[in-house]
This record gives sequence, C-alpha cells and structure tokens, in this order.
Amino acid sequence: MEVHNVIIDGWGILNFELLMPIFVKIEAGIVDKATFDRYIPAHKEYVRELIINGHKARTGYWAEFGGGMLIFEASSLEEAKAIVARDPLVKNNCVKYELHEWCIVVE
Repeated sequence: MEVHNVIIDGWGILNFELLMPIFVKIEAGIVDKATFDRYIPAHKEYVRELIINGHKARTGYWAEFGGGMLIFEASSLEEAKAIVARDPLVKNNCVKYELHEWCIVVE
C-alpha cells in the first residue's frame, strides 16, 4: 500500500491510499487427502510470506469438504498469476483453480 499526500489549493493535505486490485483463487482438491495435507504447511508459510510482502493475503477452506480460496492483492493480473503459480498447492498439482479479479462495489 502506498500513501500519498496531496496539497489542495495550497491549504490542506489530503491523504489517500493507492489500493492494489484484489484477486481470488478458488480451488478444488484433485489429490487424495494424505497427499494434499503434505503440502498444507508449505502453503500456509507461503501465504504468510505474501502477507509480509504487503499482499494482504488470506486463505481458507470451505466448511464442506473439497475446496478453498486464497484472496490477495496484486498490482496486475500478471503478478496475480505469478503468485498463484508459486503456491505449493499449485506447484505440486494438488488443486485445480480459477483466478479472478474481484471488483468490490460496496464496502
């Protein structure tokens, strides 16, 4: 996140953030649970690294068995694709996934 100060008419300063687009990786497991679980610690560590690097990442699974989601900020679709490609669950062919840019309409 970048914060910028703008002087308006020489009187005041307006602070605003340049927000990065938000991306969502929606995934479904394609391997047996034992294989999938082998890569969960590396996946969690990877998400922690994304958080440290400013991507505001969050990950979790559906209450019903078989899938989950990674939501994160990236500067572009190309960067988002690269982030997903480095995810240990993707690198080790544990999930099939869709990647979408999420456009928020109400906050």
